[in-house]
Amino acid sequence: MLQRMLKTALGLTMACAFGGFAIAQDSKVADELAKYREALADGNPADLLEVKGEGLWAEKRGPKKASLEQCDLGLGPGKLEGAYASLPKYFKDTGKVMDVESRLVHCMVTLQGFTAAEATKNWYSKPGTESDIEALVTFIGAKSNGKPINVPATHPEEAKLVKMGEYIFYRRSGPQDFSCSICHGQDGKRIRLQELGNLTTKDGAGTAMKTWPSYRVSQGAVWTMQRRLIDCMRQARWPEPNYLADSIIALETYLQKTATGTVMETPGIKR
Repeated sequence: MLQRMLKTALGLTMACAFGGFAIAQDSKVADELAKYREALADGNPADLLEVKGEGLWAEKRGPKKASLEQCDLGLGPGKLEGAYASLPKYFKDTGKVMDVESRLVHCMVTLQGFTAAEATKNWYSKPGTESDIEALVTFIGAKSNGKPINVPATHPEEAKLVKMGEYIFYRRSGPQDFSCSICHGQDGKRIRLQELGNLTTKDGAGTAMKTWPSYRVSQGAVWTMQRRLIDCMRQARWPEPNYLADSIIALETYLQKTATGTVMETPGIKR
Protein backbone atom coordinates (compact mmCIF):
# COMPACT_ATOMS: atom_id res chain seq x y z
CA MET A 1 0.00 0.00 0.00
CA LEU A 2 2.78 2.40 1.02
CA GLN A 3 4.67 1.69 -2.20
CA ARG A 4 1.59 2.40 -4.29
CA MET A 5 1.04 5.69 -2.44
CA LEU A 6 4.67 6.72 -2.97
CA LYS A 7 4.47 5.86 -6.67
CA THR A 8 1.28 7.87 -7.02
CA ALA A 9 2.79 10.86 -5.23
CA LEU A 10 5.94 10.66 -7.37
CA GLY A 11 3.84 10.43 -10.50
CA LEU A 12 1.81 13.48 -9.55
CA THR A 13 4.97 15.44 -8.71
CA MET A 14 6.55 14.61 -12.07
CA ALA A 15 3.33 15.38 -13.91
CA CYS A 16 3.13 18.76 -12.25
CA ALA A 17 6.78 19.48 -12.93
CA PHE A 18 6.65 18.47 -16.58
CA GLY A 19 3.20 20.01 -16.97
CA GLY A 20 4.53 23.34 -15.73
CA PHE A 21 7.50 23.02 -18.09
CA ALA A 22 5.16 22.25 -20.99
CA ILE A 23 2.95 25.23 -20.19
CA ALA A 24 6.00 27.50 -20.02
CA GLN A 25 7.29 26.15 -23.33
CA ASP A 26 3.87 26.52 -24.94
CA SER A 27 3.65 30.09 -23.70
CA LYS A 28 7.08 30.86 -25.14
CA VAL A 29 6.15 29.37 -28.51
CA ALA A 30 2.85 31.29 -28.53
CA ASP A 31 4.77 34.53 -27.87
CA GLU A 32 7.14 33.78 -30.75
CA LEU A 33 4.23 33.03 -33.08
CA ALA A 34 2.62 36.33 -32.09
CA LYS A 35 5.88 38.17 -32.87
CA TYR A 36 6.10 36.38 -36.21
CA ARG A 37 2.54 37.40 -37.13
CA GLU A 38 3.29 41.00 -36.10
CA ALA A 39 6.43 41.02 -38.26
CA LEU A 40 4.43 39.83 -41.26
CA ALA A 41 1.54 42.22 -40.67
CA ASP A 42 3.01 44.95 -42.86
CA GLY A 43 3.97 42.47 -45.55
CA ASN A 44 1.29 39.82 -45.42
CA PRO A 45 1.74 37.54 -48.46
CA ALA A 46 -2.04 37.67 -48.84
CA ASP A 47 -1.69 41.29 -49.94
CA LEU A 48 -0.47 40.09 -53.34
CA LEU A 49 -3.53 37.88 -53.70
CA GLU A 50 -5.75 40.80 -52.78
CA VAL A 51 -4.26 42.82 -55.64
CA LYS A 52 -4.84 39.91 -58.00
CA GLY A 53 -8.44 39.68 -56.81
CA GLU A 54 -8.98 43.37 -57.51
CA GLY A 55 -7.83 42.82 -61.08
CA LEU A 56 -10.05 39.78 -61.53
CA TRP A 57 -13.06 41.71 -60.20
CA ALA A 58 -12.73 44.31 -62.97
CA GLU A 59 -11.52 42.01 -65.75
CA LYS A 60 -13.97 41.05 -68.49
CA ARG A 61 -13.93 37.25 -68.53
CA GLY A 62 -15.98 34.21 -69.37
CA PRO A 63 -18.21 33.47 -72.36
CA LYS A 64 -20.09 36.76 -71.77
CA LYS A 65 -16.87 38.80 -71.60
CA ALA A 66 -18.14 40.61 -68.54
CA SER A 67 -16.63 41.82 -65.28
CA LEU A 68 -17.96 41.19 -61.77
CA GLU A 69 -18.48 44.87 -61.11
CA GLN A 70 -22.28 44.43 -61.13
CA CYS A 71 -22.18 41.49 -58.73
CA ASP A 72 -24.60 42.05 -55.85
CA LEU A 73 -23.16 40.69 -52.62
CA GLY A 74 -26.10 41.89 -50.59
CA LEU A 75 -25.62 45.65 -50.48
CA GLY A 76 -26.42 46.37 -54.12
CA PRO A 77 -24.62 45.77 -57.45
CA GLY A 78 -20.90 46.43 -57.16
CA LYS A 79 -21.04 47.59 -53.53
CA LEU A 80 -18.24 45.91 -51.59
CA GLU A 81 -17.68 48.07 -48.51
CA GLY A 82 -18.89 45.93 -45.61
CA ALA A 83 -20.40 43.25 -47.85
CA TYR A 84 -18.24 40.40 -46.55
CA ALA A 85 -19.02 41.36 -42.95
CA SER A 86 -22.76 41.07 -43.69
CA LEU A 87 -22.66 37.54 -45.10
CA PRO A 88 -24.10 34.89 -45.11
CA LYS A 89 -27.56 36.29 -45.84
CA TYR A 90 -30.76 35.43 -47.70
CA PHE A 91 -30.93 36.43 -51.37
CA LYS A 92 -34.37 36.77 -52.91
CA ASP A 93 -33.13 36.12 -56.46
CA THR A 94 -31.90 32.63 -55.55
CA GLY A 95 -34.23 31.88 -52.65
CA LYS A 96 -31.22 30.76 -50.62
CA VAL A 97 -28.94 31.89 -47.83
CA MET A 98 -25.51 32.39 -49.41
CA ASP A 99 -22.03 33.13 -48.11
CA VAL A 100 -19.45 35.18 -49.98
CA GLU A 101 -18.13 32.20 -51.93
CA SER A 102 -21.47 30.79 -53.06
CA ARG A 103 -22.66 34.27 -54.03
CA LEU A 104 -19.44 34.95 -55.92
CA VAL A 105 -19.82 31.71 -57.88
CA HIS A 106 -23.44 32.71 -58.62
CA CYS A 107 -22.18 35.98 -60.11
CA MET A 108 -19.50 34.22 -62.15
CA VAL A 109 -22.23 32.01 -63.64
CA THR A 110 -24.95 34.63 -64.20
CA LEU A 111 -22.80 37.63 -65.16
CA GLN A 112 -19.80 36.06 -66.84
CA GLY A 113 -21.33 32.91 -68.28
CA PHE A 114 -19.08 30.34 -66.60
CA THR A 115 -20.62 27.01 -65.71
CA ALA A 116 -20.68 26.17 -62.01
CA ALA A 117 -18.09 23.45 -62.67
CA GLU A 118 -15.79 25.92 -64.45
CA ALA A 119 -16.18 28.55 -61.73
CA THR A 120 -15.36 26.10 -58.92
CA LYS A 121 -12.75 23.94 -60.68
CA ASN A 122 -9.88 25.51 -58.74
CA TRP A 123 -11.72 26.70 -55.65
CA TYR A 124 -8.56 26.37 -53.59
CA SER A 125 -4.90 26.69 -54.52
CA LYS A 126 -2.54 23.78 -54.94
CA PRO A 127 1.22 23.72 -55.59
CA GLY A 128 1.66 25.34 -58.98
CA THR A 129 -2.05 26.20 -59.32
CA GLU A 130 -3.51 29.47 -58.05
CA SER A 131 -7.17 29.97 -57.22
CA ASP A 132 -9.20 32.85 -58.65
CA ILE A 133 -11.84 32.23 -55.98
CA GLU A 134 -9.30 32.72 -53.17
CA ALA A 135 -8.00 35.90 -54.82
CA LEU A 136 -11.48 37.36 -55.26
CA VAL A 137 -12.56 36.45 -51.72
CA THR A 138 -9.38 38.03 -50.31
CA PHE A 139 -10.11 41.24 -52.23
CA ILE A 140 -13.78 41.29 -51.18
CA GLY A 141 -12.91 40.48 -47.56
CA ALA A 142 -10.43 43.35 -47.34
CA LYS A 143 -13.21 45.75 -48.32
CA SER A 144 -14.82 45.01 -44.94
CA ASN A 145 -11.77 45.94 -42.87
CA GLY A 146 -12.82 48.17 -40.00
CA LYS A 147 -16.47 47.19 -40.44
CA PRO A 148 -18.33 45.24 -37.75
CA ILE A 149 -19.61 41.78 -38.56
CA ASN A 150 -23.36 42.16 -38.96
CA VAL A 151 -25.28 38.90 -39.38
CA PRO A 152 -28.40 39.22 -37.20
CA ALA A 153 -30.08 36.33 -39.10
CA THR A 154 -33.56 37.83 -38.79
CA HIS A 155 -34.93 36.38 -42.04
CA PRO A 156 -36.67 33.02 -41.43
CA GLU A 157 -34.31 31.22 -43.82
CA GLU A 158 -31.29 32.74 -42.07
CA ALA A 159 -32.67 31.77 -38.65
CA LYS A 160 -33.22 28.24 -39.93
CA LEU A 161 -29.56 28.00 -41.00
CA VAL A 162 -28.37 29.32 -37.64
CA LYS A 163 -30.21 26.46 -35.94
CA MET A 164 -28.79 23.99 -38.44
CA GLY A 165 -25.27 25.36 -37.91
CA GLU A 166 -25.61 25.17 -34.14
CA TYR A 167 -26.81 21.58 -34.42
CA ILE A 168 -23.82 20.66 -36.61
CA PHE A 169 -21.47 22.45 -34.19
CA TYR A 170 -22.56 20.30 -31.24
CA ARG A 171 -23.34 17.03 -33.04
CA ARG A 172 -20.89 14.22 -32.33
CA SER A 173 -20.24 12.13 -35.40
CA GLY A 174 -17.71 10.08 -37.33
CA PRO A 175 -15.50 7.18 -36.23
CA GLN A 176 -14.02 9.28 -33.41
CA ASP A 177 -17.41 10.46 -32.11
CA PHE A 178 -16.17 14.02 -32.54
CA SER A 179 -17.87 17.42 -32.70
CA CYS A 180 -16.77 21.01 -33.32
CA SER A 181 -17.66 21.83 -29.71
CA ILE A 182 -15.13 19.35 -28.30
CA CYS A 183 -12.33 21.68 -29.42
CA HIS A 184 -14.21 24.98 -29.60
CA GLY A 185 -16.95 24.80 -26.97
CA GLN A 186 -15.16 26.09 -23.88
CA ASP A 187 -12.30 28.32 -22.74
CA GLY A 188 -8.73 27.17 -22.24
CA LYS A 189 -8.58 24.40 -24.82
CA ARG A 190 -5.49 23.85 -26.99
CA ILE A 191 -4.12 21.29 -29.40
CA ARG A 192 -0.37 20.93 -29.77
CA LEU A 193 0.87 24.55 -29.87
CA GLN A 194 -2.42 26.02 -30.97
CA GLU A 195 -4.82 27.80 -28.65
CA LEU A 196 -8.41 26.89 -29.50
CA GLY A 197 -10.95 29.67 -29.33
CA ASN A 198 -14.31 29.23 -27.65
CA LEU A 199 -16.56 29.80 -30.65
CA THR A 200 -19.73 29.83 -28.56
CA THR A 201 -18.94 33.36 -27.27
CA LYS A 202 -18.91 36.65 -29.16
CA ASP A 203 -15.23 37.27 -28.33
CA GLY A 204 -14.14 33.77 -29.27
CA ALA A 205 -16.16 33.57 -32.47
CA GLY A 206 -15.15 37.13 -33.30
CA THR A 207 -11.45 36.42 -32.95
CA ALA A 208 -11.85 33.51 -35.34
CA MET A 209 -14.18 35.03 -37.92
CA LYS A 210 -12.83 38.57 -38.23
CA THR A 211 -9.52 37.49 -39.78
CA TRP A 212 -10.70 35.19 -42.57
CA PRO A 213 -9.63 34.80 -45.28
CA SER A 214 -6.13 34.29 -43.84
CA TYR A 215 -2.64 33.48 -44.98
CA ARG A 216 -1.64 30.18 -43.37
CA VAL A 217 2.10 30.15 -42.74
CA SER A 218 2.23 26.36 -42.42
CA GLN A 219 0.57 25.96 -45.82
CA GLY A 220 2.13 28.90 -47.62
CA ALA A 221 -1.31 29.80 -48.98
CA VAL A 222 -4.40 31.86 -48.32
CA TRP A 223 -7.38 29.89 -47.04
CA THR A 224 -11.00 30.97 -47.18
CA MET A 225 -13.55 30.15 -44.50
CA GLN A 226 -15.10 27.43 -46.65
CA ARG A 227 -11.71 25.70 -46.93
CA ARG A 228 -11.04 26.08 -43.20
CA LEU A 229 -14.35 24.51 -42.18
CA ILE A 230 -14.16 21.69 -44.73
CA ASP A 231 -10.65 20.87 -43.51
CA CYS A 232 -11.83 20.91 -39.88
CA MET A 233 -14.44 18.30 -40.76
CA ARG A 234 -11.82 16.24 -42.56
CA GLN A 235 -9.58 16.29 -39.49
CA ALA A 236 -12.52 15.25 -37.32
CA ARG A 237 -12.88 12.25 -39.68
CA TRP A 238 -16.35 13.33 -40.74
CA PRO A 239 -17.51 12.70 -44.32
CA GLU A 240 -15.94 15.63 -46.18
CA PRO A 241 -18.59 18.08 -47.44
CA ASN A 242 -18.64 19.34 -51.01
CA TYR A 243 -17.55 22.90 -51.69
CA LEU A 244 -20.44 25.34 -51.09
CA ALA A 245 -22.43 22.69 -49.22
CA ASP A 246 -25.42 23.90 -47.18
CA SER A 247 -23.83 22.43 -44.04
CA ILE A 248 -20.79 24.69 -44.38
CA ILE A 249 -22.90 27.78 -45.04
CA ALA A 250 -25.03 26.87 -42.01
CA LEU A 251 -21.93 26.70 -39.79
CA GLU A 252 -20.73 30.05 -41.16
CA THR A 253 -24.12 31.63 -40.46
CA TYR A 254 -24.11 30.35 -36.88
CA LEU A 255 -20.55 31.55 -36.27
CA GLN A 256 -21.05 34.94 -37.96
CA LYS A 257 -24.20 35.57 -35.94
CA THR A 258 -22.28 34.71 -32.76
CA ALA A 259 -19.45 37.03 -33.84
CA THR A 260 -21.76 39.91 -34.77
CA GLY A 261 -20.36 43.23 -33.56
CA THR A 262 -16.71 42.17 -33.92
CA VAL A 263 -14.65 44.42 -36.21
CA MET A 264 -13.10 42.82 -39.31
CA GLU A 265 -9.31 42.54 -39.70
CA THR A 266 -8.58 40.60 -42.86
CA PRO A 267 -6.60 39.09 -44.48
CA GLY A 268 -5.24 37.57 -41.30
CA ILE A 269 -2.17 35.47 -40.61
CA LYS A 270 -2.60 32.03 -39.13
CA ARG A 271 -0.23 29.30 -38.03
